[in-house]
Amino acid sequence: MKTTVATKPLIHTVKIAPASLTASNVAAAEVAPAVRILFRVVLGSVLRARRQETGRTLREVSRAAQVSLGYLSEIERGQKEASSELVASVCRALGLQQSQIFGDVATQMALAEMTSELSVAQRN
Repeated sequence: MKTTVATKPLIHTVKIAPASLTASNVAAAEVAPAVRILFRVVLGSVLRARRQETGRTLREVSRAAQVSLGYLSEIERGQKEASSELVASVCRALGLQQSQIFGDVATQMALAEMTSELSVAQRN
C-alpha cells in the first residue's frame, strides 16, 4: 500500500492562555504557544495529493463527485470540514477506498505529531 506524503506543513501553532487567566491579569499573563494538528488540514492535503497523483484537475473531480469546485478547493486547503458523505463521494470520484484516504491521514498525523514532539524536545 502506497502512502501519500503531504507537501505542506500540517502543524499549526496557536497561543493558548492558562485556565486561571482573568480579565485583570490578561496583560501580564504569559501565553504559551501550543501545537495542534488539524484533521481537516491533513485530510485536505491527502485528498489533494491523491488527486494530483491521478493527474486529475479539481474541476474534473468536483464534477465526478458532484461537489462544487469552490467547496472542494476549500476542503483541499483545509479551510472547511468534510462530511463523511463528501469524503465518500470524492473517494468514488478518485477511484479510491475511504480506508486508503484515512490510512494516509493517520500516517500523516502520526508523522506530524512526531515532528511536533521532536521540535518541542529540541527547544527544551
